[in-house]
Amino acid sequence: MERIFCGVDIGAAATKLALIDGEARLLARDVRPSGVDYAATARAALDAALAAARARPEQLGRCVSTGYGRHNVEFADASLTEIHCHGVGCYHHVPEALSIVDIGGQDNKVILLDADGRRIDFRMNRKCAAGTGAFIEEIALRLDLELGQMEPLAARAERGVRLSSFCTVFAKTEILSHLRQGVPVAEIVRGAFQSVIQRVVEMHPLDQGTVVLTGGVVAHNPTIAELLEARIGRKVVVPPLPQLTGALGAALIAREQDQGKPDQQERKDDA
Repeated sequence: MERIFCGVDIGAAATKLALIDGEARLLARDVRPSGVDYAATARAALDAALAAARARPEQLGRCVSTGYGRHNVEFADASLTEIHCHGVGCYHHVPEALSIVDIGGQDNKVILLDADGRRIDFRMNRKCAAGTGAFIEEIALRLDLELGQMEPLAARAERGVRLSSFCTVFAKTEILSHLRQGVPVAEIVRGAFQSVIQRVVEMHPLDQGTVVLTGGVVAHNPTIAELLEARIGRKVVVPPLPQLTGALGAALIAREQDQGKPDQQERKDDA
């Protein structure tokens, strides 16, 4: 039977799982809310992906877990940080020097890779929810919108209102003021997206290598990629299935470990 390899990314908001074959081809994937029982969620995601791939559990070779809840994946053979796995996943799609921006549900990160795929630096925003998926969720709630309504509104707005406060709490107060002044909701939504971009460029100028944008936020809101391009004046690459990048990277590492290949990235922060 053909051996397959698994990567599972347990994020604070969503769990992503990827199954690949020995040629690094994606066989199946699963994305679902992480919930409160990470172990059960990971197992359910694996069962669903195996069924989608029409694969048997005994075909599963090595599995690597990553993300916020990586140590809760009972069937994982190894656990690595999302910094590491996102780097591998992005380099698989774009094998050159990269500035990777990952906008997740609870944090965002900038990861710098050299032309050989080795990590040379990274930055993370964990001090507050501003600039993350949670920020967009809070804005949607304040505007009485479904999350799925945010992207079409932002895309059709000709301009975005400036939100001077990047704190989620204060931004909601500003939004109330804009609503009282009659500012169109679409302009407020676009302004919220622009504030996400501002948070990213405050972390790093993104002036090194090709800029790659990943994460669930961009998967559901592609206008954010356009706004980032306009902000930095450079082309931004969004890989296929941008929300799956960390899980794919973990699966690729599992495959390499199974084949006894050395890992090219520095792992001093992987624990």
